Amino acid sequence: MSAASAFRSTFLVVAGAAALAGCTSVPPPLQGAWSTLTPREASEQALGTAVRWGGRLVAVEPRDSLTCLRLIAQPLGPNGQPDGSTTSLGPFVACREGRFPESSFQPNREVTVTGRIDGFDGTERDARVPRVAADAVLLWPQR
Repeated sequence: MSAASAFRSTFLVVAGAAALAGCTSVPPPLQGAWSTLTPREASEQALGTAVRWGGRLVAVEPRDSLTCLRLIAQPLGPNGQPDGSTTSLGPFVACREGRFPESSFQPNREVTVTGRIDGFDGTERDARVPRVAADAVLLWPQR
């Protein structure tokens, strides 16, 4: 199975889990113990920290064999979905092997990711943006 096929299969499982999950239950890919650290608080000392972050999609950036999502983090509701508020917890980037279906991953869609902080990307207003090596990427249905 190619990396692209494996990624699509993982994406479909995660998307299916989100669709089947109730309003307040946490979909299986998002369950677990996660740091309470926000993207704005992340620093070099946070490298390797397991996080569950979500927010509004700003852009999709293909990079070699990875696809990276640029997001503005928001607080998460009890089911792991961004709460839809205008509260910003800072920008972050989530990268994963393979390609995302471009027709689905459009700006302003809500996304939740799990993974580990593995570095920082560029600058945004003189602050470095944390990058997550994503294990799970969940695209929520539009509200």
